[in-house]
Amino acid sequence: MDGEMSVRHKVDLERMLLDGSAEPTYLPLSLLEDITNCSSDDQRIGSGGFVVVYKGMVGKGVVAVKKLSKTFGVHENKFHKEVECLVKAKHKNIVRFLGYCSDTHGIPANHEGKFVMAEVRAELVAMF
Repeated sequence: MDGEMSVRHKVDLERMLLDGSAEPTYLPLSLLEDITNCSSDDQRIGSGGFVVVYKGMVGKGVVAVKKLSKTFGVHENKFHKEVECLVKAKHKNIVRFLGYCSDTHGIPANHEGKFVMAEVRAELVAMF
């Protein structure tokens, strides 16, 4: 993503933090990587089950970015169900769901001596 789009998405996310009525939206992987310093260990705030949670900095605000692990056999249904539940969960005593990212791209790999394009999936949710 070019710099101009990245800045625009970051500004949109900052606006969402200030507007409690803003609806959750798709958040680009590049934005979530940017605010968590590429999911660096120094931004890691917890883990459990199939997720790792990172601290994301958006302007002066802090958000939690939950990244699903790349665990073989975990169905994407789990991610879809979580997003569905988070969209419905709206209460003053729970974290606010800001958005999600489901990104798939191919990378070249060697599998049993053959060149293949492996699919890499990133699934993340952001909460405030």
